[in-house]
Amino acid sequence: MGLRNSVVVVTGASSGIGRATAKAFAKEGCTVVLAARREHALRAAAGECERYRGARTLVVPTDVTDNQEVAWLAHRALEEFGRIDVWVNSAAVTVFGPFQEVPLRDLRTVLDVNVLGTVHGARSALRAMREQGHGTLVNVSSVVGQVSQPYTHAYGMSKTAVRSLGGSLRQELRLAGEKTVHVCTVLPATIDTPLFQQGANYTGHRVRAMPPVYSPERVAKAIVGLAQRPRREVVVGPAGRSLVRDARCAPGRTERLMARQFARRHLSRKHTAAPSHGNLYTPAPGAGEVHGGWGGRRRTALRRAALAGAALACVAAAARRK
Repeated sequence: MGLRNSVVVVTGASSGIGRATAKAFAKEGCTVVLAARREHALRAAAGECERYRGARTLVVPTDVTDNQEVAWLAHRALEEFGRIDVWVNSAAVTVFGPFQEVPLRDLRTVLDVNVLGTVHGARSALRAMREQGHGTLVNVSSVVGQVSQPYTHAYGMSKTAVRSLGGSLRQELRLAGEKTVHVCTVLPATIDTPLFQQGANYTGHRVRAMPPVYSPERVAKAIVGLAQRPRREVVVGPAGRSLVRDARCAPGRTERLMARQFARRHLSRKHTAAPSHGNLYTPAPGAGEVHGGWGGRRRTALRRAALAGAALACVAAAARRK
């Protein structure tokens, strides 16, 4: 369907996937409501959106962990534009570190933002969409919601929960016979965003984006596609799709692969890092960025070989089951 003049709410719109998504919808001629903690960064993002076909924007500073603030976000969108056609839950934070060295407060904060933030957004979005009789809710999960990795326990748990929530909501809508309200889940692979620099870190090493790295615009394109033609779930990035397939048929091997790859590719061996809360409690300064400076899409020979090995293991496992 055409999206022009649709009203789209995006949380986490100050940077990364959220900001790229807001711009992508603006490019389609949509009205975009931008939400995040940083008003200055939101206004910068709104200015970028308004360059496309004179797209209208509304900036609503929002802490997604506060249900009242999220309810106010929905109220402002409805008050200003009369409806909410698409709602994208993209706000997320993370913490890196050995399980017993990550402060429990930090772990709780990641779950509060990523899980309860999505819950708060979903409740407000679905309330409006069910009343108006249509709409699409898009929740941003992650490949690590299906394929675990070490030292990101809170993030992995949160993204698994987001994926599970999407399935449950779809089931409820089906049972209620509401065929014009849709819930979609996006599972990106490694994306070039500031998340890795801004995350809390207790590993003792600088965190890098693990290749192959895909652009935020690629995820934004997938989200726009879901608004046009809703689907249950979409994995973004060929490497992510390969990992999800491999985890289903060779889970043990894929688990070992991810552990090795994280240690080799995700943590810098040359650069140390002091313990930090990152942006968990105080938003990063500045006007925000879409990209994190990790390049568009990088694939190493090691990564290709590892994925090929996992694929062969999958084939072998399937052959043994015959």
